Amino acid sequence: MLGQNVNVDGGNGHRYNVKIQNNVSIYTGLVLEDDVFLGPSCVLTNVTNPRSQVNRHRLYEKTVIRRGATVGANATVVCGVTLGRYAFVGAGAVVTKDVPDYGLVWEIQPDRRAGSAGTDTS
Repeated sequence: MLGQNVNVDGGNGHRYNVKIQNNVSIYTGLVLEDDVFLGPSCVLTNVTNPRSQVNRHRLYEKTVIRRGATVGANATVVCGVTLGRYAFVGAGAVVTKDVPDYGLVWEIQPDRRAGSAGTDTS
């Protein structure tokens, strides 16, 4: 399911039950597995040091968001990381390092692991 103002670059395959909320761009280099949720206005980058005058297409970094992971509203996931299965990134968080399976991160402090996220769907 795609929200309003969503941009999906070519080469990104569609997965089962992925929900992408409003104002999200899916760039080349991003891998989304099944059951991923991307909250409104979250940011997913694909170049570590972008510059307008330099073409960096060959420097795109792979970012992987594993099955069931959630990225909250206005969170930023810097390229080159992996969000583990069912990981949960809280609204407004900045992620610069891998988050393990079921990992829970929030706040503006990059990558401060706060605990574990369960799989309870109720």
